Amino acid sequence: MLLEFEKPIADLESKLQEMKDLAKGRNINLTPDIQSLEDKIQTLKKETFQNLTRWQRVQLSRHADRPYSLDYIYEITNDFIELHGDRTVKDDKAMIGGLGDIDGRTVMFIGQQKGRNTKQRQERNFGMANPEGYRKALRLMKMAEKFGKPIVTLIDTPGAFPGLEAEERGQGEAIARNLKEMFMLKVPVVCIIIGEGASGGALGIAIGDKVYMLENTWYSVISPESCSSILWRSWDYKEQAAEALKLTAPDMKNNGLIDGIIAEPLGGAHKDMQTMAKTIKATIIEALKELDKIKPEKRIDQRIEKFCAMGVVEE
Repeated sequence: MLLEFEKPIADLESKLQEMKDLAKGRNINLTPDIQSLEDKIQTLKKETFQNLTRWQRVQLSRHADRPYSLDYIYEITNDFIELHGDRTVKDDKAMIGGLGDIDGRTVMFIGQQKGRNTKQRQERNFGMANPEGYRKALRLMKMAEKFGKPIVTLIDTPGAFPGLEAEERGQGEAIARNLKEMFMLKVPVVCIIIGEGASGGALGIAIGDKVYMLENTWYSVISPESCSSILWRSWDYKEQAAEALKLTAPDMKNNGLIDGIIAEPLGGAHKDMQTMAKTIKATIIEALKELDKIKPEKRIDQRIEKFCAMGVVEE
């Protein structure tokens, strides 16, 4: 899958491959030309991805090849054991969670999961959790607290499922309860936005001591398309909406809404998933080392103060 702004790079890469095939097939020395074109491609990549618009970053966060929660979890951990069900309704496959080992330490992972093909997307409900998904997440958080295990959440959702049946089963209450309970968790909580972070669907598992965003992700109360449809009654103004919403990682950092930005490989996380996973793992380990030094009561106080300070304007 190629995004519009990636096409000039893809064209040059195609020419590079043709040049390499020509040199190999006819036994011609084209090394200087190949090196020159490779340098040109690298320069174009840097210029392109260092100057992405907000809408382009939104597109990149939704890239079909972008790693999802389970991709990272299996890459980061040893012996991951997925846990299922909310013990009330059913197992919501849009919300996943379980215990995994990171360098000898057991961590409770919770995250939203999308699908790669049509069947998987339907099974995972496009990463949009129902109330039972948020209740499963809370059950696993309480289990982690009971056994003194830190919690890491991976956020990637276009929003909580907005269907009538979800509202009938208490979607708003389930998310609200998660917010309240996450503030009071006695164990360290690290939240990482790995793709889309939309509305309460994202916030329902994003109350943490440390909140990070990958470089090419977004975090907002509403998607650019939905914002455009409300303000202009059309999706055609989604790019303007993205600019107005200021929803990218640098925007969130500048506004003091997140604690840090995790750099992605050039071209996006999907270009080198192993490297991206190593970077995320290192961020988690470093964050937990820092949080382990703080007493639980103080961590809770700092967590509450941190979120209560958001949106407060001092004159």
